[in-house]
Amino acid sequence: MLTFYPQIKPYVKHTLEVDRPHMLYVEECGNPHGVPVVFLHGGPGAGCEPYHRRFFDPEVYRIVLFDQRGCGRSSPHAELEGNTTQALVADMETIRNHLGIDKWVVFGGSWGSTLALVYAEAHPDRVLGLILRGIFLCRRDEIDWFYQRGANRIFPDYWEDYLSVIPDEERHDMVQAYYKRLTSKDELARMAAAKAWSRWEGRAATLRGRKEVIDHYTYPYNALSLARIECHYFVNNSFLAPNQILDEVGKLDGIPGEIIHGRYDMICPVENAWALHRAWPGSELHIISDAGHSATEKGIVDALVRATNRIAKRFA
Repeated sequence: MLTFYPQIKPYVKHTLEVDRPHMLYVEECGNPHGVPVVFLHGGPGAGCEPYHRRFFDPEVYRIVLFDQRGCGRSSPHAELEGNTTQALVADMETIRNHLGIDKWVVFGGSWGSTLALVYAEAHPDRVLGLILRGIFLCRRDEIDWFYQRGANRIFPDYWEDYLSVIPDEERHDMVQAYYKRLTSKDELARMAAAKAWSRWEGRAATLRGRKEVIDHYTYPYNALSLARIECHYFVNNSFLAPNQILDEVGKLDGIPGEIIHGRYDMICPVENAWALHRAWPGSELHIISDAGHSATEKGIVDALVRATNRIAKRFA
């Protein structure tokens, strides 16, 4: 079973000004002359972590990572103004042009898979290939499954904690109720909601609960940007038309794709990956039998590293 490549550090860091007030953190790692790949983190609002560099052979890939608007080392932190899917797609083009890259491999997990697909459908001529994990198509039933009804039947004990910050009379629309609190001027209410929202996600992220994953999700700095930005996107239907990604999947014709999805993913059910694979003839689907949603689960890591190696051999 394959595991992460050794730890590496960026060879250059950039700060890019996009639409005010947003400033993006961008870093490059690996081989400056290698196959360009851009890493898209999840959330939206989660930010990049050092291990994200390690899915790629640093001798083969020119690895580009950036923190999306409002999270990680981008600023302002947890900012919602001008934070839309279309803006993130435009940011990717700004980064690509700034770095002088003609085409790149696009790698994304969870929300990162959403953004990767929307970007590739908007700019198919700039995509060498797609490597996607934990497919999230941003359809209304996917949001309802995790935040309103569905996953609560798998985790009724964790669900009680998620419900606890919302009064009974508002629980018919949990996303809207959370949005009210996450955008409140009451700092205590805002942080309580952020921690409850993020704890619910962290607890469901792995097949077997892992304290370090939950701690990362609930760390106040991470929790605030994750909860605020996710909720902002979800109350706005992720700024996408209904079923947009599958309706426009024909634009991916000719682009090779690797889809990796945990069989027991409770945040983004495997049906999402199956629907995408069936609609996209150029894709290969790998369902990992002993994994949930997290990119750090052993079977997921193995499949992702194998996928990056296959794509590297194709384009190196």
